[in-house]
Amino acid sequence: MVPRIAIAHDYLTQRGGAERVVLSLARAFPEATIHTLFHAPEQTYPEFRDRDVRVSPLNRIGPFRRDPRLALPLLAGAASALRIDADVVIASSSGWAHAFPTRGRRIVYCHSPARWLYLPGDYLGDASPRDPKRLALAALGPALRRWDRRAALRADRYLANSSVVRERIRHVYGLDAPTLFPPFSPAVAEGPQEPIPALAGWAGEDGAAGGHHLVVSRLQPYKHVDRVLEAYRALPEHRLLVIGRGPERARLQSIAPPNVRLVEGLTDAQMRWAYESAQLLVAASHEDFGLTPVEAGAHGVPTLALRAGGYLDTVEEDISGLFFDRAEPDAVAEAVTRAAEHPWDAAAIRARAATFSEERFVDRIREEAHR
Repeated sequence: MVPRIAIAHDYLTQRGGAERVVLSLARAFPEATIHTLFHAPEQTYPEFRDRDVRVSPLNRIGPFRRDPRLALPLLAGAASALRIDADVVIASSSGWAHAFPTRGRRIVYCHSPARWLYLPGDYLGDASPRDPKRLALAALGPALRRWDRRAALRADRYLANSSVVRERIRHVYGLDAPTLFPPFSPAVAEGPQEPIPALAGWAGEDGAAGGHHLVVSRLQPYKHVDRVLEAYRALPEHRLLVIGRGPERARLQSIAPPNVRLVEGLTDAQMRWAYESAQLLVAASHEDFGLTPVEAGAHGVPTLALRAGGYLDTVEEDISGLFFDRAEPDAVAEAVTRAAEHPWDAAAIRARAATFSEERFVDRIREEAHR
């Protein structure tokens, strides 16, 4: 008998790599229902509108959909109550979906054990000691860590999305989780392209000329986008396009030099244009898995990446990109200068990206589900 499969994810409220993985899971299992705490259709990928997405009661509260962090004290209870009726649940989790209860088998595809519990500096950034989120974590942290570990140990199978996350799972939970690298989405690489109207007059007179450098990132403190902006302040001959949304947006907009533009909410066609017409991608954060270099690589575009974390899995030095050793403006600027002199081979870059195909990911996750 064919098992009934369901997909779980923390929340569908933004456009990012984790949400792309859920779309790949949905293509692997077209009949699967998707279960999540929050779904904001206007903030995430439109493909989810065509799926059976089931949400928690908290989804009725608009501010929580816009920023799930506001609901932090309520999320453990909501996750524990979001029961899934399926034979196999595949949980794409960064801290909540691994706890959705089910009587079926549970496979956790872990993007990271919860950052707010185990890497609070990444989550809070420079928040003051009186910041409500910092106070909430201080009060709730011990109980949430106990709840989180209990949920993790109930899983039948853990898979890590990178070498870094595999080690973190071992440290936090004492589990050995085989690594399954996430795929880049075919929607990023294939299909028509559309220039970004907001860049008209900056990216060429009609908005269709490329040649920019690119950052694709959630605008969170630990992403170090501010340091990349400062690097480009010293590189006025280069244009930098930053694509992303997040709580840092207003601050980043206020400090952006004249050669930098920030945009958000792009269509897939506009994302393809942004990648295809870029000269290089800059990735300065300490990532658990470096997906954006793979997306850029599918277009033959090299990456300048911080020599740390998941970028060590995805960037092949001197072939698909170069590394810098510190997430500081001077190190980023120096890497940009080196990249301009490097003999890049677009075909070799694309070949490297092809090793992270969706077909490979789908075959492996189907094997796991049908064990």
